[in-house]
Amino acid sequence: MADSPPHSFDTVALPHLPAVARVARALTRDAVDADDLVQETFLRALRHWNTFVPGSDCRRWLATICRNAFLAQVGRGQMVTAVEDDALEAYAAADAHLTARGAGLNDLFDRFELGPAIRAAIAALDPVFRDVVTLSDVEGFSYEEIAELLMIPLGTVRSRLYRARRQLQETLIAHAIDRGFASAPRTTP
Repeated sequence: MADSPPHSFDTVALPHLPAVARVARALTRDAVDADDLVQETFLRALRHWNTFVPGSDCRRWLATICRNAFLAQVGRGQMVTAVEDDALEAYAAADAHLTARGAGLNDLFDRFELGPAIRAAIAALDPVFRDVVTLSDVEGFSYEEIAELLMIPLGTVRSRLYRARRQLQETLIAHAIDRGFASAPRTTP
């Protein structure tokens, strides 16, 4: 790759392999299928490299190819739509925050390394929530890009991301309590 021209496939596209693999995993929800999808994505990208516009967002271009290859493999109509109840979600988030404060976790993020706990918490999420939080918070895709990649409405992306983050919050609070950083929340009669 060191001898590759600055706009070659090796130089521009291949560094995005890990990101495309995560997108494929989010789409397929299966490691073997994701590997096949990544291979198909890069074969298509290489075959159509002449259509790539140098200087444009190659990661997004590859993600679009990945999504289109996924659609070609499994067809449309198998997407899950979350039920939206914003009031219930807001209440649950506020309750989780109060639980954390009651457990003495105001400075939770300053007290221990959260990387492994966050990775485990993300892995434990239901796939529809894990997909959006991975694409948004790990990969940095915009809500609009996620909606396009997963073929779901923008409102569903926002709803799922909100729920995923709330679930992560609850899991990390429980983790902190389990690790002894705070006591279990006190209940009032």
